[in-house]
Amino acid sequence: MSDMITADLVDLDLSADSKEAAARALAERMVALGRVTDLDGFLADVAAREAQMPTGLDGGIGIPHCRSTHVTEPTLAFGRSAGGIDFGAADGPADLIFLIAAPAGADDAHLTILSSLARQLMNAEFTDELRSVGAAGTAAALIRGEEPPADGAPEDTAAASGAASADAAAGSTTEPSDTGAPAPAATAGPGSGPAADAGSVPDGRPFRIVAVTSCPTGIAHTYMAAESLENAGREAGAEVSVETQGSAGFARLDPEVIAAADGVIFAHDVPVRDKGRFAGKPTVDVGVKAGINRPGELITEVREKAARGEVTAAASASTPVERAGDSREGYGTKLRKWLMSGVSYMVPFVAAGGLLIALGFAIGGYKINKAPSVMDHFVWTQADSWGALLFQIGGVAFAFLVPVLAGYIAYGMADRPGLVPGFVGGSIALTINAGFLGGLAAGLIAGGVVMAIQRIGIPAALRGIMPVVVIPLISSAIVGFLMFVVIGKPIASAQKGMTDWLNGLTGTNAVLLGGLLGLMMCFDLGGPVNKVAYTFATAGIAVADPSDSAMKIMAAVMAAGMVPPLAMALATTVRGRLFTRTERENGKAAWVLGASFISEGAIPFAAADPLRVIPSAMVGGAVTGALSMTFGATLRAPHGGIFVVPLIGNPFFYLIAIAAGVLVTAALVVVLKGMRRPAPGTTSDDPATGPATAARGTKQAVAA
Repeated sequence: MSDMITADLVDLDLSADSKEAAARALAERMVALGRVTDLDGFLADVAAREAQMPTGLDGGIGIPHCRSTHVTEPTLAFGRSAGGIDFGAADGPADLIFLIAAPAGADDAHLTILSSLARQLMNAEFTDELRSVGAAGTAAALIRGEEPPADGAPEDTAAASGAASADAAAGSTTEPSDTGAPAPAATAGPGSGPAADAGSVPDGRPFRIVAVTSCPTGIAHTYMAAESLENAGREAGAEVSVETQGSAGFARLDPEVIAAADGVIFAHDVPVRDKGRFAGKPTVDVGVKAGINRPGELITEVREKAARGEVTAAASASTPVERAGDSREGYGTKLRKWLMSGVSYMVPFVAAGGLLIALGFAIGGYKINKAPSVMDHFVWTQADSWGALLFQIGGVAFAFLVPVLAGYIAYGMADRPGLVPGFVGGSIALTINAGFLGGLAAGLIAGGVVMAIQRIGIPAALRGIMPVVVIPLISSAIVGFLMFVVIGKPIASAQKGMTDWLNGLTGTNAVLLGGLLGLMMCFDLGGPVNKVAYTFATAGIAVADPSDSAMKIMAAVMAAGMVPPLAMALATTVRGRLFTRTERENGKAAWVLGASFISEGAIPFAAADPLRVIPSAMVGGAVTGALSMTFGATLRAPHGGIFVVPLIGNPFFYLIAIAAGVLVTAALVVVLKGMRRPAPGTTSDDPATGPATAARGTKQAVAA
């Protein structure tokens, strides 16, 4: 283990002026020793990790790190900058920079050493020594946990003699074990004095906290947050037991420790594994950097929640509105996430039910909705019977749309306790003909009611039955009362007014609506605006007998959504020299994605050149949406692309509308890219340019 960092991997006069230059300078030392096989590939992995979350820490520390297939063995390089380098920490630039490189399949023993370093960085004495050290070998020895070399002793000899002490440091009782076991509880000693009184509970024992820390890589921030919380617990006279869900392994806290805890702290940037174990306790949920930078505040906050009896129900799995998000998000951002949570769960029901209904019409004709129940009449050899079967299965699937929408909006707001009142409210919305507007209202009301109940101080003896009995019972009763008696009728009237308006759309109004929906479908290519337009369209056909106007809107939305990927595929075909090699390869796949109504097929192009691609796509989408409405094309299926053309009314002109939009977008992209001046010394076929562009596109596509 002692050769994880040597004098050759230390630069006490790091001259870099940016975090990218610092990472490159330290990585070059790793390459020189054969620890990294591909410098640019490794730096791309470091940059990708940095893009997830800045790696600067308060106290002048920067810890860029990553797992990479270009790393041959776990390695640590250290640089000290006189001027400081900005790594995104709130208190300013970093002067101590640690570049941590772990192989994609690093073993637990090596990763434990790296986690030990992360814990040491929380020790002010350790960082002060690194700032004053005068020799590279001495710095390497300090980081390995060895005694610095004696005056006049060769640095390499001292480095070679410290393997045992490095292993001992890694296995000490204050660090995580090779199995990743949670660190022992941090408690105040007998001489804690007033601090112990401040941290105690009424029965005189210390306040007990269980915590979970985790970060995307699981190497540095995970263990630094654990160490920081443990230290803060000692100062506050509280018992803190931390479960580190990091790369060195994952060992669950003892269930008895969790059961005895008075509060829970989650400091994480990835979903907490087996989160349901901590249900029914006062909980503080923040990002991992908050656990590093302000642990004392978190301990105070969880104690205050416990004093109020405030309980947060934890889910055993992550939800679409993951609690790892920034706790300072505005209400508008949270509202969008809550609504998208409901939509994301509803869309599969829309697709399955809509396609089944459309196939039922295709096989049995447009009077199949009048067919009797297949339970009473089904003839195996008759096509009409099969058409009726598909239609009726699709109708059952469609009946879940509003309850699922409402239920999972509430779930996104309040986790599992929100499901029951959300589904009840959604079902009531169907009963009173409040439709999708009623489902949206029911979901938001249900989530809000549950969140309010969870903030009420509850005696400890009743906390166990709250998520199972009390919350579902009270919240369902409140939501039901509000939907039936208070707001249900006005919402139903608004839903009827919107339906009547859609049914009355003709001429210019219909064309303008088609153009607007086309713009929305192509604005963010699968993002929230795209989903709003798509949900608006599917809401209209989510009935057994949709109106003609609703089917026209669905046709316009799907047609516009096919335009961006098809247009980019065409542009890369006719003017390939304007695109990188990787973009031309992506263009081949875009043919299939566009034909299948997968707008996300254009994301790599939009990510690489948004100012040219996105406006061009929006213009083409608006043209297609407007033409589709002009031609009166209709569609009963909510998805499928060209594969549901037989189910489209007026299919020939529908395809013409799509082709027109594709041609407009492709032409605009070609013209705008042709006006762009290439950077000096590069061409669109530059092999180095292609992969870089592809990398950027891929990252943003995943984020979207």
